[in-house]
Amino acid sequence: MLHINEEAARCLLCHDAPCGAKVARAIRAARFDNLWTAAKLFNAMSDEELAHAEASCIHYDKPIRIAELANAVSCQPSEFSHQPSELPSLKLNFCDMICENPFFLASSAICTNYDMVARALEAGWAGVFYKTITKADIREVSPRFDAVRKEGTPFVGFRNMEQLSENPYTEDFDILRRLKQNYPAKRIIASIMGQTEEEWIELAKMAEEAGCDAVELNFSCPQMRLTGLGSDIGQNPELILFYTSYVRDAVKIPVIPKMTPNVMSMTSPALACFYAGASGISAINTIKSITMSHDAEVSEKKTVSGYSGKAVKPIALRMIHEMTGNPILQKAGIEKHMDISGIGGIETWRDALEFIQLGCRNVQVCTAVMQYGYRIIDDLTLGLQHYMASRGITELKKLVGEELPNIVLPSDLDRETMVYPMVNRKQCIGCGRCYVSCMDGGHQAISFDADRQPRILGSKCVGCHLCRLVCPTGAIGLAKRIKKTR
Repeated sequence: MLHINEEAARCLLCHDAPCGAKVARAIRAARFDNLWTAAKLFNAMSDEELAHAEASCIHYDKPIRIAELANAVSCQPSEFSHQPSELPSLKLNFCDMICENPFFLASSAICTNYDMVARALEAGWAGVFYKTITKADIREVSPRFDAVRKEGTPFVGFRNMEQLSENPYTEDFDILRRLKQNYPAKRIIASIMGQTEEEWIELAKMAEEAGCDAVELNFSCPQMRLTGLGSDIGQNPELILFYTSYVRDAVKIPVIPKMTPNVMSMTSPALACFYAGASGISAINTIKSITMSHDAEVSEKKTVSGYSGKAVKPIALRMIHEMTGNPILQKAGIEKHMDISGIGGIETWRDALEFIQLGCRNVQVCTAVMQYGYRIIDDLTLGLQHYMASRGITELKKLVGEELPNIVLPSDLDRETMVYPMVNRKQCIGCGRCYVSCMDGGHQAISFDADRQPRILGSKCVGCHLCRLVCPTGAIGLAKRIKKTR
């Protein structure tokens, strides 16, 4: 049985792919979990087209099994299939800005000049948090990136030593002015970082004069070479309060502090933003980290820098919940006065949905664009629209925060019932991975006999589901939840 995600992930996502634009688009849709679009495209192709595409596939191991992939995608349940005319709008109000969709470029290397941002906006991104503008002298290192990989997968974690915009700050504001003039329906947000109260105010006013829709205050960059900048501010609620207040009083456009995850709790920083009158919060920036690759050394030296990518998403979600689901912040009325822009490991529409369901009204993407390009916006928007249509939801705002009631304290979880794992014999290939993991990392609750078939030992199984997570074929699923007998 061919696994759609696994086979699609083998695709190199080539530029100007020899397999043909339609086939390449269908595979990319499958890769980013937009199976409805993939099925529609594949269903319109002949066997000859698929065979030709497979023969043309650029590969380093073996070609993508395009015909088998097309068949597997087409056999998926069709309840999510909707014509474009039936798909709901993704418009959402964020900090009193009506955005055509919730997807923005995050302030980073993916938005450092006019041409880059223009291409992204034309591709369908709703807006940009432009790379942080500063008056400080920015001198970057080489190399500045590194990645954490696992078992041949595309990198799951990304280490970034890049700082702020290297352009003269006047040039950056001219770029933002031209972007807003040429793309008036898009949301252009300036990210800034000052070294003094006067600089914060000066840069914010320049952003407003350039026609920017909002200004983001970078309190969170983890790799500034000078003290008192970036995450040095974000770790100090008093400084957050002061600098946010200074800027808030100086401009009329929305003010959005960008928060660091390098704190014990997001409660105090969020309260500081709230009491300073911020319109919203961007969270999270990258996590302080060290990688040890010799290839990523700078003149044989290493340093602490930022970590991002898919691996940080659960941490980002936890910190989003610390703001949107925090009783202290809710009592203060934070959800009525500040909107949250979620950042951290967003690669597919499902990732974005999780942030929205925890209360975000906007999401920012960086590392996924660095890996796959601006083109992923198609699958982010279409995937989310098809999901909404499948649930009969016509407005994106109805998804905002819908999962918050389901996030509870550990003490409030049900500890009186359990769910046994259940093996699908047709899908099981007899590899024994579940047996090894259960024997050495679980409760010795799986037997593995001469016929290479795992069997769950109900008397020992505690329902931890380690076996389900390590199964390479998805052959282990869930039984019904039952009351514990012991």
